[in-house]
Amino acid sequence: MIPHKPDLLLLPTRELLTRRSGLAACIGELELVLLGSLVEQTRRCGKEGCRCSTDRPHGPYPYLSPRRGNAGMRYVPTVMVDSVRTFLKRGEQIEAALAEISAINVELLARRHLE
Repeated sequence: MIPHKPDLLLLPTRELLTRRSGLAACIGELELVLLGSLVEQTRRCGKEGCRCSTDRPHGPYPYLSPRRGNAGMRYVPTVMVDSVRTFLKRGEQIEAALAEISAINVELLARRHLE
């Protein structure tokens, strides 16, 4: 878990460096990350006479909508939904940590203390 971001301008350089190291340590295993969203969609199967052609479509079914790249939506089997949610949350935490590390580095650069 990433601690609340303080006003970086008010922190001494030593504390900025310590905070940056702590954030980097929070990142941990990068293999356990997904960037995107979990969405639910309904589908029409196209079979003649199926209820979905006139009534309500099949589903909803879970899909991963990746944030980057040209990969389209990917079906997520029901047994994997919790894992996908965990990986997505981890991705959000890592992005937040990287954003704060970058902000710290900008402040260290302004202080001519970027290491």
